[in-house]
Amino acid sequence: MANSYDVIIIGSGPGGYVTAIRSAQLGFKTALVEKSYLGGICLNWGCIPTKALLRSAEIYHYMEHAKDYGLSAKDVSFDPGAVVKRSRAVAAQLSNGVQFLMKKNKIDVIWGAGTITAPGKVSVKASDNPPKGALGAGDYTAKHVIVATGARPRALPGLEPDGKLVWTYFEAMAPDKMPKSLLVIGSGAIGIEFASFYRTLGADVTVVEILPQILPVEDEEIAAHARKRFEKQGMRILTEAKVSGLKKGKDSVTATIETKDGKKEDLTVDRVISAVGVVGNIENLGLEKLGVKTDRGTIVTDSYGKTNVQGIYAIGDVAGPPMLAHKAEHEGVICVEAIAGKHPHVMDKLKIPGCTYCTPQIASVGLTEKKAKEAGYDINVGRFPFVGNGKAIALGEPEGMTKTIFDKKTGQLLGAHMVGAEVTELIQGFVIAMNLETTEQELIDSVFPHPTLSETMHESVLAAYGRVIHT
Repeated sequence: MANSYDVIIIGSGPGGYVTAIRSAQLGFKTALVEKSYLGGICLNWGCIPTKALLRSAEIYHYMEHAKDYGLSAKDVSFDPGAVVKRSRAVAAQLSNGVQFLMKKNKIDVIWGAGTITAPGKVSVKASDNPPKGALGAGDYTAKHVIVATGARPRALPGLEPDGKLVWTYFEAMAPDKMPKSLLVIGSGAIGIEFASFYRTLGADVTVVEILPQILPVEDEEIAAHARKRFEKQGMRILTEAKVSGLKKGKDSVTATIETKDGKKEDLTVDRVISAVGVVGNIENLGLEKLGVKTDRGTIVTDSYGKTNVQGIYAIGDVAGPPMLAHKAEHEGVICVEAIAGKHPHVMDKLKIPGCTYCTPQIASVGLTEKKAKEAGYDINVGRFPFVGNGKAIALGEPEGMTKTIFDKKTGQLLGAHMVGAEVTELIQGFVIAMNLETTEQELIDSVFPHPTLSETMHESVLAAYGRVIHT
């Protein structure tokens, strides 16, 4: 039957489209339901276009500091419209790439909003602007239905975004004009990346975080180092503080900020970015009617993506934290391979790296020092500053640190945390080491190329065992 499939995936973000490709590779007749953009939020309005924006800001920063490199760049400026246009072009290129991959793998794309009306049955309502000739509204069946609908920005009462003066990452990515002043509520990865972008382009930026440290999921020492760098750049950061109210003007917002000690401050800015987390898109999918179990805005699954209802699965952000694109992709592959009876490995969430693409970059995997101690480990901790690394000095990027945490008893690498230039490209070395159950001795015995930033990784391991060379 034309409308009958082995696997239907609802949502075409990184988790959804990667799962669809792997499903097709395994021989399943596969369909992907999408109502808006191939590639989902991450590719079109999240991970990818934000990195394009941040790259523009980075280049601008280097041009402004050309003399530090023996170069000359006069009358350095930027065109906000052109910066955004480049970012949107990057997103469009990759969305078109996903479309090509669907055709290559003979995956049917059904355009519209999908609802699971019964196990194995999906009803699709037409989307506003489906591509010409695309599959659309109708009833479809599949032995297995995988929900990969992602997440959306969380809205706090009284601080709800309006798309004009109070932004989510959607509006922050394509501003109608470049704000001269900005308040960012929340200091997780999304908040800090936008704070870094707008500060680099000259905006006065204030960040408010309710917890004691910015970047709350990161190691305390790494977060403290990053905070000093941000403040040195001119960013104002208030921790253990909250925004208790917003008063909107014609083209500005006055925020009331309350600190832990009860002091209040009114701050007027051009725009506010609400970056207080995300919540899973579990509504209008038919889950409640079918009795699919949910918890705090996400779908409850086992280690292979199965829900409590036979034939219904969930992966990615909608299946709970960590809400990261690479987690969604890996989770989807595990789910569909389990459906195929391939006995895939179970994902270890402690081995999922996290990256924040601000300046300086931050990357980590595994336990923080605090979490390792709380878990009862007797640990060895190694630290190595970028100022002791030849490549970092040559790059003009001597401010940074690599930190490693080992189980003193077994030599197991429990966690790795980095802040500095290009650390988002380096962290995978530690991820591989952890997956291979590498010990400190094997890392010590490994030869790292010189001169590279990766040598900070080697030195941090050496430092954990009293053998550091360059400090």
